[in-house]
Amino acid sequence: MAGKFCVSLTHAKDNTDKATVAFVVANAAVGSDQETMVFLSTEGVRLSQKGYADDIHKEGFAPLRELMENFAKAGGKIFVCSPCFKKRGLNENKLVAGGTIVGGAKLVEFLASGSPSVSY
Repeated sequence: MAGKFCVSLTHAKDNTDKATVAFVVANAAVGSDQETMVFLSTEGVRLSQKGYADDIHKEGFAPLRELMENFAKAGGKIFVCSPCFKKRGLNENKLVAGGTIVGGAKLVEFLASGSPSVSY
């Protein structure tokens, strides 16, 4: 991989535009040979659950479920904020492909190497 790229996402069904565009950008990054990570926090952690994104489809974009699946298939990583996940009582056994529950230290480690980051 040429470099690293981080997409931080704090939204899910509360702002489906931001959730969709975040994964469009993440797919562009992973497709550009960047080691790409999407960090889901606050409401964004809901996207870590299988089936949650199935009904999100913004006009002009591929369905969010498809964007997320393509991202994982391309080698993208979906890091899920552990405290945010636990606060919402979500199920570890229902994580989407590419999803891993992590602490904030994992994000810091990724960014400390000089990774650019965008937030949605």
